[in-house]
Amino acid sequence: MPALTVIECSYTGQLHCDAKHVLSGTQLYTDAPTDHDGLGQSFSPTDLLATALGTCVLTIMGIAAKRQGWELGQASAIVEKTMTSEGPRKIQNLKVVISLPTNTTDAQRRVLKHVVNDCPVKRNLDPSITIDLVWS
Repeated sequence: MPALTVIECSYTGQLHCDAKHVLSGTQLYTDAPTDHDGLGQSFSPTDLLATALGTCVLTIMGIAAKRQGWELGQASAIVEKTMTSEGPRKIQNLKVVISLPTNTTDAQRRVLKHVVNDCPVKRNLDPSITIDLVWS
């Protein structure tokens, strides 16, 4: 049976929403971005999509490292999101700058570069969104 996750979302007014991850009780909040009538006081819905990509890439790398028996260490990802300027409002580009610890071996780096393509978020994004993975 496929895994089921329930997230309860509520509109709270003034372009703000609350979302609750039912299993853990963790909550997050969104606001519309400043260029779309909001105040930019929190993540926008498209910011959450960009965040999902960055954290998914890191999680997949962490799983691969764990299965190989080594620590991923202080890896990080910075996601830069660019929205379209014309036509329907949508994400045009997601640039993910991935930094690995300095003690990462060439063999480990090859494994990590391979496994990021298994990131479920990346696989499920519309092909019209350009995704640039930059390794530093």
